[in-house]
Amino acid sequence: MENNLLNAPQPVNVMDSLFAEMVLDKALLDFRKDQILKEIDQTLQVRDKGKFLRLIEELKIIS
Repeated sequence: MENNLLNAPQPVNVMDSLFAEMVLDKALLDFRKDQILKEIDQTLQVRDKGKFLRLIEELKIIS
């Protein structure tokens, strides 16, 4: 019986869940911004104006 109690679901703290979600969202956003900045550097090297403008717009939206 004691073994079953150890495997019982634990109550979820809503604040902890929200905080974890916020941290994950921030990490994903930062990762995407870094990706966009690297892509912008590449587009500048190859002089791809269309892709550059699209990436700049995407960066504005997520910033």
